[in-house]
Amino acid sequence: MGISSALYSGVSGLNTNGQAMSVIGNNLANTNTVGFKGSRTVFADLLSSNINGSGGISQVGRGVGMSTVDNVFSQGTFETTESNLDVAIEGEGFFMLKEPGNLTTFYSRAGAFRFDDDGYLVNPEGLRVQGKGFDVNGSLKAGDAGDIQVLNEGLIAGNATTEVSLTTNLDADEAILPIADFLITDPNTFNYSSSTQVYDTLGNPHLLTTYFIKTAENTWNWAWSAEDETGATLQGAGADALSFTEDGILQNAALDPPLPTTGNIASIDWVNGTAITTIDITFDTTQFNSESVVISQDQNGYGAGDLTGIEIDPDGIVIASYSNGEQTKVSQLVLGKFVNPNGLALAGSNLYTETRASGTPRTGLPGAELGKVFTNSLEQSNVDMGAEFVKMITVQRGFQANSKIITTVDELLGELINLKR
Repeated sequence: MGISSALYSGVSGLNTNGQAMSVIGNNLANTNTVGFKGSRTVFADLLSSNINGSGGISQVGRGVGMSTVDNVFSQGTFETTESNLDVAIEGEGFFMLKEPGNLTTFYSRAGAFRFDDDGYLVNPEGLRVQGKGFDVNGSLKAGDAGDIQVLNEGLIAGNATTEVSLTTNLDADEAILPIADFLITDPNTFNYSSSTQVYDTLGNPHLLTTYFIKTAENTWNWAWSAEDETGATLQGAGADALSFTEDGILQNAALDPPLPTTGNIASIDWVNGTAITTIDITFDTTQFNSESVVISQDQNGYGAGDLTGIEIDPDGIVIASYSNGEQTKVSQLVLGKFVNPNGLALAGSNLYTETRASGTPRTGLPGAELGKVFTNSLEQSNVDMGAEFVKMITVQRGFQANSKIITTVDELLGELINLKR
């Protein structure tokens, strides 16, 4: 009985060490797999048997078995890449992906993403990356995460100019001119002018010129002109003058401290089928003893543009860039985090699925809790080749030792059979 028990103990050792070698082989095979997390084997002795002897009851082990195979979710090192769509996670979070037509959510640490022909952000196997979309105002939409997709076939519509900001200095030494003599065609009737490109509702560009006329000490009037689609001149005068303090600072009598003055150009008809627009001009202006100059100018309109590129920024936001210089927030990546990641089930292709043992994931945007994201980067496998080779040696020796048990027991059984001779 004892000899046969030793034989089966050796068999259990062969089986268990063979399974351990399979785990080591899988780790080494995935040394260069993006986002791969290595595994380790945990052995446990089998239930012992009781033996009655003169000294009492003793216990003898029956061999070894595989207790569990744990996934090791330690942080992998980062590899810098050339793709703006490659993303790596620093922390405990997972990317969330879904297969078209399948409600199951898959989780992964591999962030080698790309866009398919329908504009969806996907992994190499075609699963769609999940994120929260932005509305037209650039704010995150409420609700659950969904597929990340770039719409409109890569074209963004133009946007009409509604606000213009001018930061200028008007020379305090300029001569005072009669406002009644002002003509946009006569440079002698105004002191200074500047032009800004603005856009109508179809994204067509127009040149808006602003004129400054010094009408009294520390007081300037302003006017504007532009051309419609037919070449006819549109023009008008500002309702409120620009008043300056003795220190050359623009003052707004209604506010303390004074703020920049805003003028209004109402009901511009470009005569090209576009909507009538209104433009507010903000004058952030000084009157110092220096030549008149435009320091900066800005406006909020733009023409139509073609998609020129898509990238993911350090906050996990997918940004589409267009030929008109505009950038649009498309969606922000959503991450999931588990209380017990060792309970996740392997699904192949660097994917995991939720189980009862893993618990329900905590989902949210990238950050300190769920993990930070790094663009132009991929997380490498966390397998330590040196450690795996050391484990391979110990498992090999364990396998050899258990094989010796079997051969030794076989010799003992042979001697037992020879007793009859």
